[in-house]
Amino acid sequence: MQSIYGIKYTKPEVVLIQETGIGVAEAAARTCYDSFENSENRAIQYIEKNMPDSSTCREINGIEESNLLNDLAWTYFHHSILEHANLSFLVRGTSRGVLQEHARHRMQAISVRSTRYTMSSVINAFVASMSSNDRDFFIDKVLSFDMFVTCDKEYNKIEIGAMYDKLFYQSKKVEDFNEIAVATSSLDLLEKFKGTPEALFDALESGKKKRNVGDAFKHIISDNVKVDMVVTFNLRSLKNYFTLRDSGAAYFQIRWLAQEMMRKTPSKYLDLIIKKR
Repeated sequence: MQSIYGIKYTKPEVVLIQETGIGVAEAAARTCYDSFENSENRAIQYIEKNMPDSSTCREINGIEESNLLNDLAWTYFHHSILEHANLSFLVRGTSRGVLQEHARHRMQAISVRSTRYTMSSVINAFVASMSSNDRDFFIDKVLSFDMFVTCDKEYNKIEIGAMYDKLFYQSKKVEDFNEIAVATSSLDLLEKFKGTPEALFDALESGKKKRNVGDAFKHIISDNVKVDMVVTFNLRSLKNYFTLRDSGAAYFQIRWLAQEMMRKTPSKYLDLIIKKR
């Protein structure tokens, strides 16, 4: 947790869930120069005259050091061979605002928690609050979801209040609001639990989820909302990402993310992309 401009924020969590190793990158570089015999790694030497079997491939993927890659990265700046190494990170608790920054990095694969299919609890809380015109119920219920990167309670109440106001406005503009917001099989619950928002919310949560409610309502949330994602970079792109985002000029939330990703990146990769101080 850290305070920025008077507001406290949580920092994202990161796990490295997949790495391809640096061995394939050395094999690629040795292919360019036809210099397999000069490698300090036995598995690379082997493929000078042999197609690697499964055991050799595993040995290649387990390589921890490569003198050639170090020379190419820091002496000759031949970085294209780094594209043969890939790392995938699971990120939890960054913000939707960070996604706008990520979109500027072209060479990545990114899969993000969808607002279209994961907002049903927020909409259920609003529908339940409307059963007794209880704005405070909505605010308190959504506050319990811990859905913001900000962790200032009063600030988050302002955010949630704005969400309520947008939904309330829309509910007065759309004749079939409940049909859009709630699964057909749950519509009868609105009358059954009318006036008891907690009971109605629990009943809606126990029923069938209306999975695509975000089509109508995703605009109600702000860049402050937490998202989870899996992001995959090749090593050359990761070098660019760390260079730009581990910088005082970077948006502070993506800087926090880059720093946490860097902490979770093994040294065999960092040694090829981060200049030692």
